[in-house]
Amino acid sequence: MLEEEIGDGVYVTSLMIGNNILADTESGFFKDTNSQIEIACEKIAADPELQDGYNAIGFSQGGQFLRAVAQRCPNPPMKNLVTVGAQHRGVFGFPNCPGEMDPFCDIVRDLLNYGVYTDFVQSFLVQAQYWNDPLDEELYLAKSRFIAEINNERADKNMTYAENLVKLENFVMIKHNQDGMVEPRESEHFEFYAPGQAEIILPLKESPLYTEDWLGLRQLDESGRLHFKAVDGDHLQFSRQWFIDEIINVFLV
Repeated sequence: MLEEEIGDGVYVTSLMIGNNILADTESGFFKDTNSQIEIACEKIAADPELQDGYNAIGFSQGGQFLRAVAQRCPNPPMKNLVTVGAQHRGVFGFPNCPGEMDPFCDIVRDLLNYGVYTDFVQSFLVQAQYWNDPLDEELYLAKSRFIAEINNERADKNMTYAENLVKLENFVMIKHNQDGMVEPRESEHFEFYAPGQAEIILPLKESPLYTEDWLGLRQLDESGRLHFKAVDGDHLQFSRQWFIDEIINVFLV
């Protein structure tokens, strides 16, 4: 799609974790997320076509993973980051899963019920690594191996995360208005439940993450480089023409 719409001579590549499609699919469920980020950084750094900079598009959990790449691996530089249905603040619910992945989803649900913040589950279950329990924020901050760390939520801040993210030319977040997969769907716009309950969403601009600017989101926003897009439809549903008009023609050409 990108090659067709952007034009001839555009280099497009897809990051695969593992040596084949099955291994890549399994890695989306059962693999340490931080090691996947390292692999992605190595693949990007080794690709001669990307050395002058590149645009990145991440779908679903691939969105927060590519954001982690931008924060941790600024060379070669990521220019524009587009995330589609990404769970930037994590999730608090696992309502459904693509039909062809039913066996994987059953295992994931069982493991989440077993204990999402146990070291065993956190060590390899991808979805557990971006599980954010607003009812027990202390446990979340202590045990989350990926999302709490990459969102710079712990007391000890990694200042390079904000420094690297603000190097983006644009950070575009797409939320699906009827998303039945991501709970809460506001996570796709970097919003989440206010601590201590799971009903009221705390707007991004009222959250410490924004006001104290742990990731550089406020800097991006105030300079007109943070973009909140919304499209009607369920998870990852959008029309080809909408994506061309709203994303490709605006940010990628």
